[in-house]
This record gives sequence, C-alpha cells and structure tokens, in this order.
Amino acid sequence: MLRQFELVERVKSYDPNADEGAINRAYVYAMKMHGSQMRASGDPYFSHPIEVAGILTNYRLDTASIVTALLHDTVEDTGATIEEISELFGLEVGRLVDGVTKLTRIQLQNVEAKQAENFRKLLLAMSEDIRVLLVKLADRLHNMRTLNHISKREKRKSIALETMEIYAPLAERLGMQDIKSELEDLAFAELHPEARASVLARLRFLERGGGDLVGRIMDELDQTIQAADMNGYVSGREKLPYSIWCKMQTQDVSFEQLSDIMAFRIMVDDPADCYRALGIIHAAYRTVPGRFKDYISTPKRNGYQSIHTSVIGPAKLRIEVQIRTHTMHEVAELGVAAHWRYKGDLGDVAGSQYSWLRELLEILEHAQSPEEFLEHTKLEMFQDQIFCFTPKGELIALPKGGGPVDFAYAVHTEIGDTCVGAKVNGRIVPLRIKLQTGDQVEIVCSEAQKPSPEWEGFVVTGKARAHIRRRVRLEAHDEYAKLGKEILSKLFSKEGYDVTDDGLDAACKKLDLHDRSDIYAGIGDGQLMARQVLEAVYPGAKADSEANVVNISKARRSNFGDEENAIPIKGLTPGLSVHLSECCHPLPGDRIVGILQAGKGVDVHTIDCESLISLDDEPDQWLDIIWDAKKTGEMLLGRVNLIVLNEPGSLGGLSTAIAENMGNISNLRIVNRSNDFFEMALDIEVTSVKHLTNIIAALRASPVINSVERARG
Repeated sequence: MLRQFELVERVKSYDPNADEGAINRAYVYAMKMHGSQMRASGDPYFSHPIEVAGILTNYRLDTASIVTALLHDTVEDTGATIEEISELFGLEVGRLVDGVTKLTRIQLQNVEAKQAENFRKLLLAMSEDIRVLLVKLADRLHNMRTLNHISKREKRKSIALETMEIYAPLAERLGMQDIKSELEDLAFAELHPEARASVLARLRFLERGGGDLVGRIMDELDQTIQAADMNGYVSGREKLPYSIWCKMQTQDVSFEQLSDIMAFRIMVDDPADCYRALGIIHAAYRTVPGRFKDYISTPKRNGYQSIHTSVIGPAKLRIEVQIRTHTMHEVAELGVAAHWRYKGDLGDVAGSQYSWLRELLEILEHAQSPEEFLEHTKLEMFQDQIFCFTPKGELIALPKGGGPVDFAYAVHTEIGDTCVGAKVNGRIVPLRIKLQTGDQVEIVCSEAQKPSPEWEGFVVTGKARAHIRRRVRLEAHDEYAKLGKEILSKLFSKEGYDVTDDGLDAACKKLDLHDRSDIYAGIGDGQLMARQVLEAVYPGAKADSEANVVNISKARRSNFGDEENAIPIKGLTPGLSVHLSECCHPLPGDRIVGILQAGKGVDVHTIDCESLISLDDEPDQWLDIIWDAKKTGEMLLGRVNLIVLNEPGSLGGLSTAIAENMGNISNLRIVNRSNDFFEMALDIEVTSVKHLTNIIAALRASPVINSVERARG
C-alpha cells in the first residue's frame, strides 16, 4: 500500500503545481472514514482507494482525479455525504465523487437489469466529465487484481463477465490499452482458467525451445533500421494469453498456426519516418499478404495511430511489426490521459475523438429500457471496424458486418429513417448486404419512407437498432391507438353510451394509465378489453345478451362482416396493428372477422377459417370488421395449390399466365415431385378475391396445369 508521502511524490513528479494539501487531506479523510473496515482479502479497506489513486498516477492525472480516487467509496460505505465532500474539497471534487459513487442500491428484478442501470448512470456521469470513467476503470482494475479473495465462485464470475463486456471495451474506447489488456486477462483467468493455463504452457514451451527469441529478433530489427541510417527505437513482447486465445477462436486455428504471437514496435520521430521505416522492413523481409493496416492515415475511433504489418522476419518466424512515432505511442498507451497532458483538459468530450460517447448518449435517449440500452451499447463497442466513404469522400467508420442502413444512420439519423435504397461503388445493392473497407456508399432517401421492422434483423450498430426500434414503437403505438379508438367508439355506440374526454380521463386513473392514447393503444394491441374501459367509465354497465353468449356459433358467425357498425380495417403494415392471417390468407372481397391478440393487435381471418373453431369460447376477442374501401388496390398475398405437368416449358407457361393477368409470384414451394407432375404451393400478389379468381381461371385454361385451387391452410 502506498504511504501518504509516496503518493504525493508520485503526483509532484509529473505535476509540480499539484495541490499537495488537498491530497494529504483526502488521504487522511479516507483513512478516518473507512476506519476499521476490512476487505475480503483481510487488508484494511482504505488500502483500496489508495491503490486506485496509485493506478491513476501512472496516467499522470490531475489533483482532482487523485483526490476523487481517494474518496470514491466514502459516500457509499461510510457516513460521508456529497455535501460534506464538496465543502471540504471543493465543488469539482464533489461532482466527480458523486459521478463515481455507486448510487445503485436499486431493487430491480434481475442482475442484468441492475447491471444495465448501473452502466446507464455511469454513462450519464462520464458524459459530463470523462475523469469519472477513468477513476471507475482504476477502481475496477484494483478490484479485479484482488478478485481471487472473493469466496463465492458465482460472484467472481459475474464481476469478471461484467468487466469483459463493459469495462474492458470502455477502456479500449478511451485508448487506455494497458488497462484494457490487464482487465481482459484478469477476467479471462476467472472465466476460462483452463484455456488461459493452456496458452501460458505453450508460451513457456516456446520460450524454452527458442531461448531469448524476442531479444534476438529485436536486435536484428534494430540492426536493419540502423543499417538504413535511420533513428528508431525497437521494442518487443509476447502477446497476452487472452489476445492469443481470441485469435485462435476467431481465426479457427491452432496455437502453432498463429502468425503474430510476438509483436514488435519501431518508434520514430515523425510520421514521414513511419512510412520510411515501413519501406525498410518490407525491403528486408517478405510480407504476409492481407496483414497490413494503416491506422495513421485512418486512425481508430479512440485516436490510436500506428502502422501494422506482418512479415516473415528474423529466424524465419512470422511476426507483427507496429510502426509509430513517440507521440503516437504515448497516446496508444495512455489514451485520453495523454490528451490531458497536452491540452490540460479531461472534462471536454466534445471532440470528434469521443463521438462514440455522444452516440451512446443518443442510444440512451432512444432506448426503451436500461436492458435494451445495454444491448445496443454492446453492439456499439465490441466489433472490429471497417471504413467506408460518402460520395463526397467523407470517411465513415462502422463495425465489421455493417451495411447500408448502418451507414445511413452513421451519417445522420434523418438519412437512416428515410433510407429506401443504396448504391455501393455505383451499383444499386440490397440493403441487407455487408459493406467492405473502401466502399463508396450513396444512400437513396424518400420523405415517404419509414424505418422497417425488418431492418432490425440485419443492422449491427446500436445506434441504428435503437432508432429503428423507437420509430417502430411510436408508429405501432399510433396504429394501435387508431384501431383502439374505433373499437371503443363502436362498443360505446352499440351499448348506447357517449365517449367523453372526462369519462376517459377518469378511466385512466382507475386503470392506472397515463393518458387517453394509452387507453386506445391498449385496446388496439389487445392488452386491454374495450368492455373494461366501458365499465370503468360507466360502472354497472352490462353487456347485451348477445355479447354474453359464451359460444360463437356458425350461425352467429355468419353475421360478421356485413353489419353497419363493423370496423373498416386500415393498417395492414406487418408488425403493427392489423395482420392478415397466414392460415387463410384473407383478401378484399372475403367475409372477414378480427381476433384480438394480446400484444399483437388484430389477426384478420376469413369467416370460414377452421382455426376460428378453437376461439369459439373467447367472445371478447372477436371483432366485427370489414375491408376499408379506400384500401382496395393494394397488393396482398393469395395462396394457391397447383399440380403442374413435369415437362419443358411448364413453369414458363405458369408464370406467363399469372403475369398476363397482372399478378406477381412472391414465393414458390415444390411440395411433391414425380416423373409426371409437380405439386406446388404458390404465393401470388393480388389486389382482391376477384383478381385471384381471374388468375385461377387463367391457370385452369392452361394445358400444362392439371389442377389449381385456392389454399385455405
């Protein structure tokens, strides 16, 4: 444990103007407040905040950060208050301690929800001052170093998993490479101890067989650089077990097949020398194809700059060589702390280097719950990157696997919301494709476009997914509300009551809903029965005798779909309020009935659909609906079953007959095949029952069609 004068000396060594008195007061205050508290290791508790402060001195942080580290647990674990800390150490320290303090004693339903809420609060705090996250990372690093003292295996595993999924990626995003690597390796040791032990054993075997292999390669690389009359400093190391294990998993290769177990760095004076050193290395050794990356011309999102190349180096071994300037190296090692050293400000996160933080805040704004936010954030932080260009040459960084929709949202939210198509390198492409580094992407937009629920299945960025979900939720809520208002109005009218705003406002209070739109949306998506609202507005209102009939007989069912008070169905958007059932494929012209499904809205069935039999005992779910005359002309799916002759030209004749009658084949499935016939199910886009009937008649007239019938299941 660092003693008081040692901590002060460390800070003064890089910041002669540091407030020595504040550090001394904070050291004594932490010891006094934590008193006789003990850690799981048996050490005095105050040793933890002192070690956290010591970690931050390695990154040359300012006095306020060191004082915050010393005090970061006092509010949670002792009788100290933020007000007292602000009074004793100043408002800046009080604000930082408040940001770091684990104010997360919230009773949530599960561990995942608690973890998500903790991370949400951490993000909000660090968005105001990035030093909050630096102290939190140092806190987590020391906790991971002492993780083995926690007796419960499940608790250790939970902490290690959270470290791997949240804190290590955050450290990487801040450019704190040393903290990121140590956090990953410590978590790896807890989560996969056997795998880590195996990698370490192989590394030790390699060392025994090759002697001081790293030292010999360093010497030869240094001689190669010096022979070219160039000043450069060469260093080398083995990669950490977790990094090696990840490469084995992602590349699906054995330890012996890895090409870059050892990494070597060449540090030079300026960027021009980086490219000169690259030429020297490539002239001296054969390169490994596909293993070159230039992060100087295209830096990583955390500001990291370096050239990476793999060569068949000294001793005929594959090695990775990283070439960078001394300043680039300091940024690579210290990350955001190095920027503070040069600019004297850690609180400002407005720069483009931390645009990812603003994107996380945007995701937070649009996520429905903390768990959803955490899901989107993991998407945003975990994946490797590709680099694409707008038509004007602006560089857009995306996670690996990103597509045109991700690209559109990365450019601007409005472009993502109105995206209808994309051109990649001048060619029109499907929105589902995956982009590659170097692609030039042009997004085609339309003001009439809205985000599709289907997009969520192929986007990979958290920002895109959060915006898609939010827009679809809002659109679904509006659709459900429109449908619910119609249902409620019809019921009130049928029962002889008036719908009034005052009555619905009173019902909101009884049903514990926010406003009238929630009543309408609840009815529309099937979560709330219209009769519940009627009884809340008019207590004692009784259903008419017909509605109390428990069984919906076939005779009564025949009355659906032609009454004056039937509801015209409007929304036919997949995933929203009204869905055409796939068991009977209803079309305009069919007699139809609606079935309320909780959380889904209304399923539309033909009146003679066999699946309705199972719902005879659920009268409250049945809705009297008719086709909206304004919606006729839209293309909907009709299904037919055919038997077609197995001879040349049969499928051509089939498609010609459908096309001549203005139909479009959406899907074709061969059910059975023999030497003479094909049995198939065909989905055809049509506008109505009459349209489908005309196509069926044309198919029956074709000599290659043996039989054709409309499918009912």
